[in-house]
Amino acid sequence: MVSEVAMVELEVDNDTVTVHVLGGHRLLALRQQVVIDRAAITEITTAEVDLRPPWVRAPGTFIPGVIAAGVYRGKGRKEFWDTTFGGNAVRIDLNGPDFTRLVVDVDNLEAVLDALTGELADA
Repeated sequence: MVSEVAMVELEVDNDTVTVHVLGGHRLLALRQQVVIDRAAITEITTAEVDLRPPWVRAPGTFIPGVIAAGVYRGKGRKEFWDTTFGGNAVRIDLNGPDFTRLVVDVDNLEAVLDALTGELADA
């Protein structure tokens, strides 16, 4: 396991990164987990506080400035979000077939960024 967090738990394996959605956020995001191929990751960074999901929510929960949880679609984009816009989110950009971006809140942003970038560099 990479990190135990309040909203999600990130798990990095040899070929995949799995985002396990925890607790009540499973209901808000209408999803238990998201699995992505490590080879599809193009960038990992801190999510900008003013970053917002695409407008089409399918399915999920959105309360402006409070929470975005679930799958969001835009022109050529399909993203998974689980954030409360508090500045503790990691943004993972992808070129895979399932998602183009993940944005999820984590407890210790620097530790997660270090672990993910370190794990991916070792791949």
